[in-house]
Amino acid sequence: MTTKLFDLKGKVAIVTGGNGGIGLGMARGLADAGADIAVVGRNAAKSKEAAADLASRGVKAIAIETDVTDKGAVAAMTDRVTRELGRIDILVNNAGINIRKPPHQLEIGEWDSVISTNLTSAFLCSKAVHPAMKQAGGGKIINIGSMMSIFGASFTPAYAASKGGIVQFTRSCACAWAADNIQANAILPGWIDTDLTKRARKEVDGLHERVLARTPAARWGAIGDFAGIAVFLASPASDFLTGTAIPVDGGFSIQG
Repeated sequence: MTTKLFDLKGKVAIVTGGNGGIGLGMARGLADAGADIAVVGRNAAKSKEAAADLASRGVKAIAIETDVTDKGAVAAMTDRVTRELGRIDILVNNAGINIRKPPHQLEIGEWDSVISTNLTSAFLCSKAVHPAMKQAGGGKIINIGSMMSIFGASFTPAYAASKGGIVQFTRSCACAWAADNIQANAILPGWIDTDLTKRARKEVDGLHERVLARTPAARWGAIGDFAGIAVFLASPASDFLTGTAIPVDGGFSIQG
């Protein structure tokens, strides 16, 4: 009984930004649970490498070069997944970028780029997979927010706006598609050791020390820390859980 709750054999997952960082950590978890994976990203070589990594775990895995901010490209991507992998059961909206500047220094083009990549892409991909999920009798949408969905920071105005929007968009999908047996939930990563945060540590003085001091787990997160939550939210174990935003942060957000 317990095994079946977390069994994803026969399921197909799309993971945007799945070729590295948190996205790859989640994709590995889904693959280990038996799901076939479509790795979606702009870097074709990196996505191909990630797909090979996932295929080595005994599942089908394909790499699709896609601009997830483009409606036509997203439609073509979902058509290819359906054609090559047979169905769509799980969508992980993980694609994201950040430009670290205070609001008065941020240009409109930079704002648009972050909002489009982090938030609009989630809308486009979710809308695109809805028909396939409805036809299959249900599905799981996992949107990746951030600690900036909760907190403010002077250097992340566009990123924080996009990640706050992710939480509210998740709730809208949860309400709209509950009748189609589609559950939508968000994950809010804390400070995780990725290429993105390596740059942050160079750009923000004292960040590393402040993160360690505030995190009860006393470490930065690793991408492998997201395998379990991804499987839970993608599996039958979470069938009565929808519209939530779950911090995965080593306790960072509970500290005063």
